[in-house]
Amino acid sequence: MTTRYKLTMAYDGHLFHGFQIQPNERTVQGVIEEALKKMTKGKRVVVHGSGRTDAGVHAKGQVIHFDYPGKEIPAKNMMLALNALMPIDTVFFESEIVDADFHVQYSTKGKWYRYVVDQHRFTDPFNRFYTGHYPYPLDISLMQQAAKDLIGEHDFTSFAASGGQIVDKVRTIYYVNITPDPDKKQIIFDFIGNGFLYNMVRILVGTLLEIGNQKRPVDDIPRVLEAKDRQEVRTTAPASGLYLQHVFYEDIPKKYRLDLKKD
Repeated sequence: MTTRYKLTMAYDGHLFHGFQIQPNERTVQGVIEEALKKMTKGKRVVVHGSGRTDAGVHAKGQVIHFDYPGKEIPAKNMMLALNALMPIDTVFFESEIVDADFHVQYSTKGKWYRYVVDQHRFTDPFNRFYTGHYPYPLDISLMQQAAKDLIGEHDFTSFAASGGQIVDKVRTIYYVNITPDPDKKQIIFDFIGNGFLYNMVRILVGTLLEIGNQKRPVDDIPRVLEAKDRQEVRTTAPASGLYLQHVFYEDIPKKYRLDLKKD
């Protein structure tokens, strides 16, 4: 008999080689499975994640599930036990017992990614692992205008890095928001969609930065989408600025459904 647990967690991705377990590398999945192995006195408990964040990518709302063997443990106690075994760069903050047909990846309704760009002239040594550095002039209004062309259902082949295994490149973007933070000299990019391809958010950010710096026309995104060619957009923003902010398992709130408001 097993009990399925769903937990929400945050981690600093700087010292992780991504989420997915890999031989001889420190990964988020590996750290959690090692903790569960201690709790079960040597049994392998497979951890499933809502998405596989890459090396250096952070999470403020990653969600996992696993089937725990033996006696059922109250959800809060499971969270406390795991946190006691977690390294300092990883923490669980929500826990619940779910039905056996719940799947952390296949039950999702959408994901929210955030990208943070640092605009200081020189790289901030204290933020270099938590932002993407871009010291060049940017026109926020141009980026905001261009981002509207991403809303809705599109084939995002041009914005998917090679190496991804998914054949169907059609995704729906519900929400894009670009907000400057003058006090920190940062720009915050938020993307909510029904799913994202390999490196897609980082490529979207790189493209919008080119538009903001006027290296690319403001109306170029429809042409790039139509081309379905990765060579059209070669810039990929660094992993350090990317955060998995939230995973939706209920319907996306209407305030984030800009696709419903398009003419």
